Amino acid sequence: MPRPRSLTPEQIAAAALAVLDRDGLGGLNMRAVAHELGMSTMGLYRYVHDREDLEGLIVERVLGAVDPAPPAGGTWQERVTVMVERVRVAVGAHPAVVPLTMTHRHSSPAILRWSETVAGILSEPVGDARRRVVALRGLLSYLIGAIQLEHLGPLSGPGTVAIAGLDPASFPNMRDLGAEARRVGPDEEFHGGLALLLNGLDASPPG
Repeated sequence: MPRPRSLTPEQIAAAALAVLDRDGLGGLNMRAVAHELGMSTMGLYRYVHDREDLEGLIVERVLGAVDPAPPAGGTWQERVTVMVERVRVAVGAHPAVVPLTMTHRHSSPAILRWSETVAGILSEPVGDARRRVVALRGLLSYLIGAIQLEHLGPLSGPGTVAIAGLDPASFPNMRDLGAEARRVGPDEEFHGGLALLLNGLDASPPG
């Protein structure tokens, strides 16, 4: 492939994301991305400083497609659910990006725009700023963890089968749950857990 005379951030982000999707975080490095672009590693350094820059470009490419505008109408729970689902869809197409959302959450414009909207919606049930900090962090923790579980440890996977086959004398509860878990689809699991979190937030007293 001939070396391009110039590269845009979008082209570099696309190449870096392709490497991440194919090889995972362990395979993401300057050399691999340069190879994906058909150029030398030193040539890539003309555009980005290091792997951290590549990670930032990837995060923006994935989450930059998430609409940060607050949904019109509906309860605050419904609006938060829409915001969360937007991220789930975008990140679900590239699950290896999930850890990068944590390391780049302070510098990513896309993450900050999404968080700004969600924080505003959360001001309706949670007026106190300190409680809203905890609420937003709890929501982010659920979102990130649930996406990882959905793609790296789904209920339809071998782990659930193994749990369903545990010794009933030692693990009666886990065995029963394992058998039932195989009937739970990813949407039911994700939105069911989110609803428990949001309903609990709505019912929690201040302080």
